[in-house]
Amino acid sequence: MPGNLTLDSLKDAAIKGEIDTVMVAGVDMQGRLIGKRFHVQNFLDTAWQETHCCNYLLATDMEMNTVQGYASTSWQAGYGDYVMKADLATLRVIPWLEGTALVLCDLLDHHSHHPVPHSPRAVLQRQVARAKAMGFEAMMATELEFYLFANSYELLRDGYQRTGQLRDLQPISAHNEDYAMFQTTKEEEVMRALRNGLYAAGIPVECSKGEADAGQEEINIRYSDALDTADNHVITKQATKEIAWSKGRSVTFMAKYDHRRAGSSSHVHQSLWTDGKPAFQDTTDPHGMSATMKHFLAGQLAHIADITAFLAPYVNSYKRFTVGMFAPTKAVWSRDNRTAGFRVCGEGTKGVRVECRIGGADLNPYMAMAALLAAGLDGIERKLPLEPEMQGDLYQSDSAPLPRTLRDAAARMHASAMLRAAFGEDVIDHYHHAALWEVAEHDRVVTDFELSRLMERV
Repeated sequence: MPGNLTLDSLKDAAIKGEIDTVMVAGVDMQGRLIGKRFHVQNFLDTAWQETHCCNYLLATDMEMNTVQGYASTSWQAGYGDYVMKADLATLRVIPWLEGTALVLCDLLDHHSHHPVPHSPRAVLQRQVARAKAMGFEAMMATELEFYLFANSYELLRDGYQRTGQLRDLQPISAHNEDYAMFQTTKEEEVMRALRNGLYAAGIPVECSKGEADAGQEEINIRYSDALDTADNHVITKQATKEIAWSKGRSVTFMAKYDHRRAGSSSHVHQSLWTDGKPAFQDTTDPHGMSATMKHFLAGQLAHIADITAFLAPYVNSYKRFTVGMFAPTKAVWSRDNRTAGFRVCGEGTKGVRVECRIGGADLNPYMAMAALLAAGLDGIERKLPLEPEMQGDLYQSDSAPLPRTLRDAAARMHASAMLRAAFGEDVIDHYHHAALWEVAEHDRVVTDFELSRLMERV
């Protein structure tokens, strides 16, 4: 669903004094919005055509360190500019921020004005174009989970500055609130504002619900084409943080914030359509699955180890893959079975689809969707046969496990001929370097666990 503003309607809103600020934002490697806030008149005069940002924004880590070793940019190369080209189809009101609109941008090379190959939006756009060349429109949806805390970000920050430790996180509820209506009533100050804010921003929000642990929430946005879904996903994360902050609360999209708690996922629902009809449906098949769907799913199963680094991009991500906590541990498929890495949903209907349950809430939706799409399209191109369905408790199966660490997943991604062909050599080398940096930083730092376990006993 596109944004709800045009340049003309933005101009009218500016004249009426309803909008005075436009957030012009790209998407970084971590899936966060980066950019500038423009006075609305400057945006209308010139910035809607282009503005600029430093090219280190696609070569920094979570803490905005300028990581060395990237081929695309460095101190030696002088850290030049990228062009931020507004995609006016995404221009929208941001109702939870006073007088504010938002537009998402594509990042272009400053000299050639070609898309930056490793920019997340460009990576997904390339796979969407590949699908269209094959006669398919890629439709997707994400189910985004997160934890909501009673603490404000400021209180947590102050405590960290005093002690050097992030402690005393207080989930907004005291109980597992999976589908619980009474408990989620207590959280409506944040969740109602989130639903209504997203809807008013032109994002087709469906519902929110309590998830599988104390303070865990889920927000669902209606399915759309892949690029629109990724855009809606990053705006939803931004909205969740900003609205929670405005209410004196905090949230986290970590895949696993506490080993005793359920992890937070971002399941990705996927289907292909041709000429407005579901390419995954075959009413003559026992499960309603077309040959195209079977090849698509077979491709994802064949390449799942190669693409896991894009579904689980941090060291912490792999702590979510825990037996018995509704996160998958095996690369298998099954119908309507939440212990499988890939669940076939909507059996026997035109809504038949593949739900990938492997990704965590920490994923970058553009990279995750692009990787899933690349793997599935490879399966279609090569007409890969689909392995037999697995049934029962798949935690106990002897099927191939998912990569157990980011180090393992990064190695598989780096060696993947499929990904190098689909994304480009330089793109894979870029994201492999980012993964190795995450591993190195984790290896370098002493954790609370190590201190409590070893200080006295070793």
